[in-house]
Amino acid sequence: MADVVATLARRRVLLGFVLGVVVLWLAQPSGRTLVAGGIVACAGECLRLWAAGHLNKSREVTASGPYRWLAHPLYVGSSIMGAGLAIAAASAIAGALILAYLAVTLTAAVKREEAFLKQTFGERYTAYRRGSSEAVHVERRFSWQQAVANGEHRTVAGVAAVMLLLIGKATYNASLG
Repeated sequence: MADVVATLARRRVLLGFVLGVVVLWLAQPSGRTLVAGGIVACAGECLRLWAAGHLNKSREVTASGPYRWLAHPLYVGSSIMGAGLAIAAASAIAGALILAYLAVTLTAAVKREEAFLKQTFGERYTAYRRGSSEAVHVERRFSWQQAVANGEHRTVAGVAAVMLLLIGKATYNASLG
């Protein structure tokens, strides 16, 4: 089972691209669903940006920014983005596929990440998870450079590309009808 979890966690981006093609094919976006879904997806990406600007991956337990309140704000942000893309796609089947993908891959990623953090940081991570951020608190301001170093610019580009593809599909569908 651990091998399956590790594989899903490692391959979630590739699986996301494959799923994205299927979702685009199934999508029936309209102007209204694109605006509503775009707002939700943007909120998810804003949470991810905020988190990425506070995170020093694999080097410390982070307790600043959204990490004060959420153990995994990047994954929460991804889930919100996924909900936004499902709304924008305006397809129940596409939405169900997105939900299943997020449930399976993000659950695997969280399990893998938590095992790594427990092994690497031991009691500091355990204290953080218990809500004792004083044990690990490093006051850090948000940093755009840190967000870029964590690769969040690729997520921004990915969400923008998906939204542009959905806009293109909506425009194409409107030209047919």
